[in-house]
Amino acid sequence: MTPADRRDEYVLRTVEERGVRFVRLWFVDVLGLLKSFAIPVSELEEALAEGVGIDGSSLEGSTRRHERDAIAHLDPSTFQVLPWRPGSLVARMFCDVRLPDGTAYAGDSRHALHRVLGRAGELGYTFQVGPEVEFFLFAEPGRGEEPRPLDDGAYFDLTPLDVGSDFRRRTIEYLEQMGIPVKASHHEAAASQHEMDLRHTDAMSMADSLTTFRLAVKEVARELGVYATFMPKPIDGAAGSGMHLHCSLFEDDRNAFWNPGEEQLSEVGRAFLAGLLAHAPELTAVTNQWVNSYKRLATGFEAPEHVAWTRRGNPSLVRVPSNRPGKEAAARIELRSPDPACNPYLTFALLLAAGLRGIERGYQLPAESNGEPLDGMDRLPQDLREATDAFERSELAREALGDTICDWFVANKRREWEDYRRTVTELDRSRLLNLL
Repeated sequence: MTPADRRDEYVLRTVEERGVRFVRLWFVDVLGLLKSFAIPVSELEEALAEGVGIDGSSLEGSTRRHERDAIAHLDPSTFQVLPWRPGSLVARMFCDVRLPDGTAYAGDSRHALHRVLGRAGELGYTFQVGPEVEFFLFAEPGRGEEPRPLDDGAYFDLTPLDVGSDFRRRTIEYLEQMGIPVKASHHEAAASQHEMDLRHTDAMSMADSLTTFRLAVKEVARELGVYATFMPKPIDGAAGSGMHLHCSLFEDDRNAFWNPGEEQLSEVGRAFLAGLLAHAPELTAVTNQWVNSYKRLATGFEAPEHVAWTRRGNPSLVRVPSNRPGKEAAARIELRSPDPACNPYLTFALLLAAGLRGIERGYQLPAESNGEPLDGMDRLPQDLREATDAFERSELAREALGDTICDWFVANKRREWEDYRRTVTELDRSRLLNLL
């Protein structure tokens, strides 16, 4: 029996033993938004063997044009029973999307990450990622209402036993039931803002985990009668929500970034970081993919605006943590620009592609900034239009993701920017309606 056959057998046996009635098949569109359809368990064996037909245009985001025949092939290694559906047991599996002839579907974000991870594997590396995910909990908003925070807590505050405490406890329980370990959780800097840190793992598993995490957070919020959002900047005058990514490369069981000397990063780690910095502006459209993302980057609160690295300064794009210099597994870099509303598959693919290019072409790491801008230092794009222009010109992005995903992504972002540009905002009215 092949490993694939054993995985299929495990899924079928578990479904029968647990009394699962339906299986939700998950995939994401080019923006990383979760798509799903359900099949009854009576169809599961055939679906595992042959896949399930879908309209591939559903992966195009908000710019769908024509229906496209595609097949969703179930990944049995991602089978989990959903803990927030105890009354009618429902499981889920992620899918890889292919064409009817079995070849990879060019618009599948999961395949794009698979491809870049394959390139890393040819060089002997695996890519490990550990995210710190920030988000807000609000009272359920009415139409047109401002978000209403549920507490006045600040960074690491121990708030009274309230909906926030119950929320974090239940969310962690659900995630652990689905095999997603949480390293830590706490109240963040803004009122009603929270952070959960997921234990690092390989990039594909982490992309799947983040997609699951975002749904789990919203499901728990719904159960408790509140509203969760991963919007990067929902409130004026308060910190936005980021998703710092702790990244490292491993060669077998050895951390390729570890250097026991004073440098803290090995030559491989320094070249990877140099590649990340060199290509950061052209990748920002993916790490920060919404119009609202740039309101977070523009307003401080430790959000980076310049392309720089440091071991101590908070506003830098990349920090090299040094709290455990003698521990090999702790050697890593921390990228601080992404926000939790990004497509994790495309984000991880591009970060890895940029780092590998730095290694393969011997990029040299620029001087450390110590958190202060240096002369001639590049800036990150200042709005979505600028970021999309840089991404569209990026040879690295097209090599890593392929023309199909790049073209779809650009079309979505161009439409979003045009919608934003034409919209009259409350800021327009409050400043100009009586003045002019």
